[in-house]
Amino acid sequence: MRHFLTLKDFTREELLEMIALAQKIKAQTKRREFVPYMERQTLGMIFEKSSTRTRVSFETGIYQLGGIGLFLSSNDIQLGRGEPMKDTARVISRMVDMVMIRTFEQSKLEEFAAYSKVPVINGLTDSYHPVQLMTDYLTMMEFGKADDPVCAYVGDGNNMTHSWLMLAAKLGFELRVATPEGYECDPAIVADAMALAKESGAKITFGNDPKEAVKGCDVVTTDTWVSMGQEDEKEIRLKAFKGYMVDEAMMLLAKPDAIFLHCLPAYRGYEVSEETFEKHAETIFSEAENRLHAQKGIMVWLDQHRA
Repeated sequence: MRHFLTLKDFTREELLEMIALAQKIKAQTKRREFVPYMERQTLGMIFEKSSTRTRVSFETGIYQLGGIGLFLSSNDIQLGRGEPMKDTARVISRMVDMVMIRTFEQSKLEEFAAYSKVPVINGLTDSYHPVQLMTDYLTMMEFGKADDPVCAYVGDGNNMTHSWLMLAAKLGFELRVATPEGYECDPAIVADAMALAKESGAKITFGNDPKEAVKGCDVVTTDTWVSMGQEDEKEIRLKAFKGYMVDEAMMLLAKPDAIFLHCLPAYRGYEVSEETFEKHAETIFSEAENRLHAQKGIMVWLDQHRA
């Protein structure tokens, strides 16, 4: 049985198999052909962090695959009252066919998976957001930017950056990361990514100059500077990230046909300008829609690879 906790756990071929499944199922969906790949199956969705896209995409996705999703807020189950994660895992995994968790610590997700009898999907942790990167790569393919791309990540060294590192390291493309001093990526995750990059031939570089990172690239991406749980640091962070807003002046440094990606929610005037966001709105909202399709590909792949 396989879990989907981080892209690090899969080969390049396996990740591309999931993307191919997503493409196939998306095409069927667009033709209004809802193939019941997971007929009568139940997806338990545990949310310790609130969400728009994660809940709607997983709940809609499992329904379109022929199953049903159960929304389980930590306030509604015993986990929120102190039940150990391993006990929650042993109970819920005896009643559902698959589990998606959106939580804080990666260790909590891994503990749940260790005691689960069914596949577990990482809907987001403070360390990784792998379903979003599968979504981003699917979007890059659709916009013709997946063939040996040069990608630039500008902003905070957070779960999105970590996941970009893993995607680049596994698929073997060039990634340039620009973060302010003091907001770099987790050194342990960087070490993992660089080791994987040696195997795949990926070129991954780090720096503190966003303009240098963006120069001549095919894909520019960023994320909010103030994630959930960091609101009390807002003013400090806004000062630290001065000069990191992706605007038209910065995008002009990329290739003329470069695309801009954002996992949303976007805060105009902070990590991206209003003008740049609206100019690239079609790409951004195609990316948002692709959460639905990429996650269906992941769920079906996991279901097909049960022990």
